[in-house]
Amino acid sequence: MSTNLQTNLDRLNSVSAETAAGEFLKCCGSSNWAQRMAAERPFMSLNQLLDSAEQIWWSLDPADWLEAFHSHPKIGEKKAAAPTSDQSKRWSETEQAGVSSATSDTLQTLANLNREYEGRFGYIFIVCATGKSTAEMLSMLTARLGNNPEEEFRNAAAEQAQITQLRLKKLIDS
Repeated sequence: MSTNLQTNLDRLNSVSAETAAGEFLKCCGSSNWAQRMAAERPFMSLNQLLDSAEQIWWSLDPADWLEAFHSHPKIGEKKAAAPTSDQSKRWSETEQAGVSSATSDTLQTLANLNREYEGRFGYIFIVCATGKSTAEMLSMLTARLGNNPEEEFRNAAAEQAQITQLRLKKLIDS
């Protein structure tokens, strides 16, 4: 592990549980997940941090997953339903860079499909948007609308887990 990564990991290990939970909340909007991550410290490596994040995520209740989903803006939008940190907002904007050049018609289609998805499943469409084009996200959204609710909830949780992993790496690498 590079010196910078180790320094940032050491800093995260040494701050108060409240401060650490606040840092973790930037990566995943579930307060239960963030508190459990803070309690799990110290982390000796980035891999241990990522493994713990994954294990804790999959042990959470559905309400915790929904809380995390609410911390994201809809694809093509900038504001999340729940309050989020400035860092989380910047990460979301970067992650959704694929829609920044979308036409107004495409953005309208995305908004319509987002509404349909939310009406069908009761939460916003969650996708790890990093590196994906608008066309890819539209295709995924359209395909996932055909899923049954239980399958789709697991899909959304898996996408959130991917987002969390990427953001944890950014947190430790910043």
